[in-house]
Amino acid sequence: MARITASVYTSHVPAIGAALDLGKTTEPYWQPVFTGYDFSKRWLAENRPDVVFLVYNDHATAFSLDLIPTFAIGTAARFEPADEGWGPRPVPPVIGHPELAAHVAHSVIQDDFDLTIVNRMDVDHGLTVPLSLMCGQQDPAKGAWPCPVIPFAVNVVQYPVPSGRRCFMLGQAIRRAVESFDQDLNVQIWGTGGMSHQLQGPRAGLINREWDNRFLDRLIAEPEALSRVPHDEYVREAGSEGIELVMWLIARGAMADIHGGAPPRVVHRFYHVPASNTAVGHLILENTQ
Repeated sequence: MARITASVYTSHVPAIGAALDLGKTTEPYWQPVFTGYDFSKRWLAENRPDVVFLVYNDHATAFSLDLIPTFAIGTAARFEPADEGWGPRPVPPVIGHPELAAHVAHSVIQDDFDLTIVNRMDVDHGLTVPLSLMCGQQDPAKGAWPCPVIPFAVNVVQYPVPSGRRCFMLGQAIRRAVESFDQDLNVQIWGTGGMSHQLQGPRAGLINREWDNRFLDRLIAEPEALSRVPHDEYVREAGSEGIELVMWLIARGAMADIHGGAPPRVVHRFYHVPASNTAVGHLILENTQ
């Protein structure tokens, strides 16, 4: 059967992608951000999965404000980098895993979660920046991402957005779906977005270090209780865009301890501010059984 062996959590700041693409990673402002992912690139090379199930949010590229699904799973064989207004990022296309994606969709829908099935879409920085941070910059003319990726888009742009509890329960359903797949696959689930940041209004530029680090503590040690944090706390403490952190709860809900297994091993933890007026958080958890 397929199995989820680890979860990865990371911010997906668009300016990080620009810094990578423009060769600014060693500049004093950016170097501390990218240094935090040096270990992660080595870890991924040594623990290469067969498939990454990547939870992210679309930024009005694949889905306009005319139509925004709450949860959408990409079932295509290939996803092109999106043009977000200044041309697509110079990264390879994302190769999907249609068989596993279709199986997860069927299983999760039968488990009473409504998903939108997407057979064609472009993927924006919400998905490609985490891949670049974890895999290193890839030349689209020569290279490819190291494994297939299943994009899973969550609406955290237009209210109403799903609750943390709903996302946590969805992660549990995704784990059940993966474990019922009849191929022997090593699957990692990545939750992306956040951490504290606000992009508009009187509180633009808000960063809450204490709340962010407490979130990381609770994500590791008490995820079920964390899943019950209401939306207004995210907005009050982490800014209007801090609500993206509910996507991390999908990945955490898919880990073994939530299903009666042993607590995960904390492999790597990193936090840095600022990066384009946002907080960057990163965590790697491994299942121990």
